[in-house]
Amino acid sequence: MSASEIPLEDMLAFEEEMWVEGVPHDFFRRLRNECPVHFTKEMRDFPEEPGFWSVVKADDLRTVSRDWETFSSEIGGIVAATNGMPLELMQGMFIAMDPPKHDRLKALFQRGFTPKRIAMHEDDIRAIVRDELDKLDGQETCDVVHDIAQPVVARVICSFMGIADEDVLMWSDLINKILAAGDPDINPDGLETIATRDMPIVFEKAHALVAARRENPTEDLTSVLVHAEIDGDMLEEHEIVMGFFLLMAAGNDSTKSTFSSAVLALLENPDQKQKLLDNMNLVPSTVEEALRMFPAFAHFRRTATKDTVINGQEIKKGDKVVMWYVAAGRDEDEFENPDVFDVERNPTHQSFGAGGRHFCLGAALARLELKILLEETFARYPKMQLNGKETWVVSGFVNQLKTLPVKLGPRAT
Repeated sequence: MSASEIPLEDMLAFEEEMWVEGVPHDFFRRLRNECPVHFTKEMRDFPEEPGFWSVVKADDLRTVSRDWETFSSEIGGIVAATNGMPLELMQGMFIAMDPPKHDRLKALFQRGFTPKRIAMHEDDIRAIVRDELDKLDGQETCDVVHDIAQPVVARVICSFMGIADEDVLMWSDLINKILAAGDPDINPDGLETIATRDMPIVFEKAHALVAARRENPTEDLTSVLVHAEIDGDMLEEHEIVMGFFLLMAAGNDSTKSTFSSAVLALLENPDQKQKLLDNMNLVPSTVEEALRMFPAFAHFRRTATKDTVINGQEIKKGDKVVMWYVAAGRDEDEFENPDVFDVERNPTHQSFGAGGRHFCLGAALARLELKILLEETFARYPKMQLNGKETWVVSGFVNQLKTLPVKLGPRAT
C-alpha cells in the first residue's frame, strides 16, 4: 500500500515500514496540504508512548521552536519516542533543558565553539579529509558513507574532544548504535541494549576522560568544558558527561548524514554536479541546499506547557508536539520547486533550528566540514557516479543513508 492510499489518521502508526526507503516525503506532502497539524494516536513500535502532534509547515516550526515558554524541551524530552534512553538522562543535556538552566549551560559550552576556535581547525579538517581520500587510491569503487563520511566526521569530532586515534572507531560505533537504535543492521541486539550496555560504556569512558582533563588540562574541547567558567560558575560532572555525549552524537552523525545525501543528490542530478564543478564558489550554496533538503535529524519534539493553538488546531497542556524538519524544508509555501536540488538556491532553512535559544551550537563546524568534504571529494573524483542502489537507516529520528555505493572514476591530477 502506498502512502497516498493510507488514511491520514492511520499514518505514522506504522513507523519502521514508512522509513525503510528514507523519509516518506509523499506522506509529509499530504500533511502539509491536507492536515498541517496532525495527530498520531498511537506508536505501534512504542505502545507505552502516548500519541503526538506533527507540525510540518515552516512557519509553524518557527512558532514552536522560538516559544520555549509554551513548548518545553525539558518536560518530556526532545524525541517522539525515547528509544531506550531514560528521560532523566536526556534531560542532562542542555538541548533537553529550558531556560534559565539551558542558557547557563549553553553559554559555558559556547566557549568551545567560538568562530576563532572553529577556524583554527580548518587546516586539520582538510588534512583529515585528504587522508581518508588518499586511502581510496587504486580503488575503482567505494561506499561514500563508510569510506569517506563516517571516518572523516568521527576523526574530526574525536580530535575536537581529545579522544585518542585508537578509540575513534569504538566511539563512532557506539554513537551509531545509540542514535540509530531501531535499525536492525546497525543495532541487531535491539533497543534494550542501549540503556543496559551502550550508555554505561559511554559514561565510563567519558568520566575517565573528564578525570584526566581535570588532572592535566589540554587544549581540546573536553578540557574547555571541564574548566569553563562564567562569573565563578562551572559545569558539574554530570553536565560535562552528558554534554560530552551530546557533542559526540551530533558531531558524529549530522555532517555524515547531510554530506552523504548531498553526494547522492549531485550524482542523481548531473547538471547540478556540473554546475558545481564549473564553479566551486557554489559550494557554500550547495551546502545550504543540502541542509534544507536533507536535515540530519528528521525531528525534534516539544511538550505543551499550557493549552494553546497551532495553525488553528487546539493543543492541550502536556501534549507532545513533534517538529518535522524533513517536512518544513520542503514546504511549498516557503520554497519554489522544493523537491528540486538546486546548487544555486542558497536557501534559508531550519535544519539547525529556527534561531533563538536552541539554535545548533555546532552549526559553524558542520558548515565548515560540509564545505571541505564537498570541495575535496569532487576535486579528487569529479567523474564519480552511482554504482548501485543506496540504502537508508530505518529511523524516524536520524535522517541518514546507510550505504551509498559509487564508482570513483579517475583521480584528478
